[in-house]
Amino acid sequence: MNRMSTPFSLRIFVADGDPDGLRIVERFNASARTVVFPRALLPQVKARPELQQTGVYLLLGPRPDGEGELLYVGEGDPILPRLQDHQSKKDFWTRAIGFVAVGGLLNKAHVQLLEARLIALARAAKRVPLDNGNFPGQPTLSEADRADMEVFLAHMLGMLPVLGVHAFESVPAVAAKASPVLSCKGKGVLASGHEASQGFVVKAGSQAVAESVPSMQQDVHGMFDLRQELIANGVLALADGLYRFTQDYSFSSPSTAAAVVLGRSANGRIEWKNAQGRTLKALRQAELSLCC
Repeated sequence: MNRMSTPFSLRIFVADGDPDGLRIVERFNASARTVVFPRALLPQVKARPELQQTGVYLLLGPRPDGEGELLYVGEGDPILPRLQDHQSKKDFWTRAIGFVAVGGLLNKAHVQLLEARLIALARAAKRVPLDNGNFPGQPTLSEADRADMEVFLAHMLGMLPVLGVHAFESVPAVAAKASPVLSCKGKGVLASGHEASQGFVVKAGSQAVAESVPSMQQDVHGMFDLRQELIANGVLALADGLYRFTQDYSFSSPSTAAAVVLGRSANGRIEWKNAQGRTLKALRQAELSLCC
């Protein structure tokens, strides 16, 4: 599911005066209310009325290898006992994000649907690995309730990127229109992609080299690990001696995208070029000279 493109406003209340502490986030004219806090504050925030309500929550923290984040999606009726259980049983998480409805309008079936939908979206996007051991099915809901939850979910997905969570985002279908298609070539492979608001999108069907250079693991360890992860989760699939992207995939930068494609360290501002051979760097410099 892509983010909604309609402009909206969020109200962020820093409840304890610490910008990194407890925050209550609400979207104007929407029922979703979000509670965001670091794990260390759970004993202090457990009395919050939001945590006494039925809702869905996210736990986020570093992966065991230290490269990137790990995510757990859960639901609670209410949320607090589940968080207290995770406090003693899950070590990885460092922050929690809980979603409830203003007025406590969510019930158990509602949050089971939201949990299942969020897990499915994260698995499809393949941007952040899940700590969930089970992948629940969707509960039976009336047509009206299901429609209401899809609206609630859309509001959640609009709020999460503002909170720094991009795990559920597929590549927006309109993104390609905002930036020219560029190509990256080398070692017999050809990839195409474009800049996007979050970094750089490589298009499905693009090629990547079958083997990375030996120095990649040492010189750009994080990019090497990401490439291996994309191979493991099927974003890169081996075919005819080359890897191919099975889906559009959003990278944090053009350089990361180029490194995964070429299997080596790479300056994406130079490696990605338009049909006339102009580099991304040259194109952006030209744009700046026109507007200034």
